Amino acid sequence: MIGLNPQPSTPNPKPQTLNPQPSTLNPQPSTLNPKPSTPNPQPQTSYICAMTRTKTDILVLGSGIAGLTFAIKASRLFPDQQILVLTKTVEGESNTRYAQGGVAAVWDLEKDNFEKHIADTLDAGDGLCKADIVRIVVEEGPERVREIIGWGAQFDKEKDSNDYDLAREGGHSEHRILHYKDLTGWEIQRSLMEEANKYPNITIDEHCFALDLITQHHLGRMVIRVTPGIECYGCYALNKQNGDIDTILARVTVLCTGGAGQVYKSTTNPVIATGDGVAMAYRAKGRVEGMEFIQFHPTSLYNPAGDNPSFLVSEAVRGFGGILKTAEGEEFMQHYDPRLSLAPRDIVARAIDSEMKKRGTECMYLDCRHLNKEDFLVHFPTIYEKCKSIGIDPMKDMIPIVPACHYTCGGVLVDEFGHTSIHRLYAAGECTSTGLHGANRLASNSLLEGLVFAHRVAHDLVGKLEGWEFQEGVPDWNVEGTTDPQEMVLITQGLKELRDIMSYYVGIVRSNVRLKRALDRLFLLYQETEELYKTTTISPQLMELRNLITVAYLITRSASHRRESRGLHFTTDYPEQLPFVEYSVL
Repeated sequence: MIGLNPQPSTPNPKPQTLNPQPSTLNPQPSTLNPKPSTPNPQPQTSYICAMTRTKTDILVLGSGIAGLTFAIKASRLFPDQQILVLTKTVEGESNTRYAQGGVAAVWDLEKDNFEKHIADTLDAGDGLCKADIVRIVVEEGPERVREIIGWGAQFDKEKDSNDYDLAREGGHSEHRILHYKDLTGWEIQRSLMEEANKYPNITIDEHCFALDLITQHHLGRMVIRVTPGIECYGCYALNKQNGDIDTILARVTVLCTGGAGQVYKSTTNPVIATGDGVAMAYRAKGRVEGMEFIQFHPTSLYNPAGDNPSFLVSEAVRGFGGILKTAEGEEFMQHYDPRLSLAPRDIVARAIDSEMKKRGTECMYLDCRHLNKEDFLVHFPTIYEKCKSIGIDPMKDMIPIVPACHYTCGGVLVDEFGHTSIHRLYAAGECTSTGLHGANRLASNSLLEGLVFAHRVAHDLVGKLEGWEFQEGVPDWNVEGTTDPQEMVLITQGLKELRDIMSYYVGIVRSNVRLKRALDRLFLLYQETEELYKTTTISPQLMELRNLITVAYLITRSASHRRESRGLHFTTDYPEQLPFVEYSVL
């Protein structure tokens, strides 16, 4: 088993390598703007490091839908407690902001009901959904959506009507997707930011990069993965503007750090999606689950010039009538699933990948030429303008598309109240594995999950928060023996190598040989990066690379354990599904 169990550099800067055998397969303005952020890596900043200390009652890492919803709820429940929200860029930059399609909720009770939504979710999850969690999210979801509508979130309505224009996406049996044009996440993020800014006990610190969770390890105690009673006392965070490393102590910490799509070369995730929360929790000896289940969105816009992030052509376009075709204009989904272009994402992504490999082409196509232009522009103005910007008119030309990493179904293992395996550490949103998504996420269920679990975490703190004290004796971050890096290329090239490894060996289709090769190469990359970590000053680029290597290991390791094909995990060595259900927990 690869020794990817690094300890934070306080009080000892040397990482703890438990299992070194490599071959065993065991500053922008804070205004919300729908334009994508500048691709990583950014130029290295030389910091003069100073140490500061902060105390806050509630610490929230992340400012997306889960983080801000939780902060708002907690502010109302605990008006006398201080809530600090950290975001490593600006408040409006999150995975939430890039969600195009919408939020799924049972709304039209004449045509839809909870049982249908539950059945669709279970079907997409391919046997690994936890039925009690699915029911919780589906049944509590509509009320959570009504709350954000009350906070100012707007969703499209039908012409000359007060009824919402409900969309249908792949895997859904009914129209139940509330959306705002093709910028639903942007609109939800806007409304949450405005609501959060109304509460004086919520502080949002921008450009603060969480480095590591603080546990008993930092008090000099031995903490391993089977140690009982591990507790979280806050985190160390790097102020990206002045280089200070802050020791932030909290009564409770909530991880809402989003996904990890930047581990792959092609992803619809923003450049901040580097798996920081999952990596920090794993280094703190927390449990993670289901990391092999990486959802590749079937239809990102193919741009030979390259985009990071890749531009997403929403699944709602296929729900609206778009049809997947070859370059010759022939449909092909009938060879893979009777639901054709509306099949679940894992099936569609594998079908597109298969057709591309059979034909030796760089992309497939989405045909929207038969759709009404006026209606298309109303529903998908951003997609239309993006296509036009690269010389494609969706009303005259087929849209070139290619699968891209889109969503991490696994993550930090939590229960129905967002408890992790570490005491006083909660988690919500894409960084978690709740059991809702199972082996494959149903379209537009993720925003709903973030809302529901943010609510449940906040209410679970009632009667508990007051009994938790700030931990004394926590040392400052240790920077002894470190110097500024002399060659930034070591970090930038490491990131490129990592993405190549994951894209070529741990992508849509996997095999034992590919996974072993990935683990071997990840171990070498891990060793080189840990040496940099031990000897150079902290930078966001280095920490993101370190976190991505940890996440890549968790994905690859979990994939090597699963000796079957299920949901998003497909391996040529075990193409069949086992007759029993197993959960991969690391």
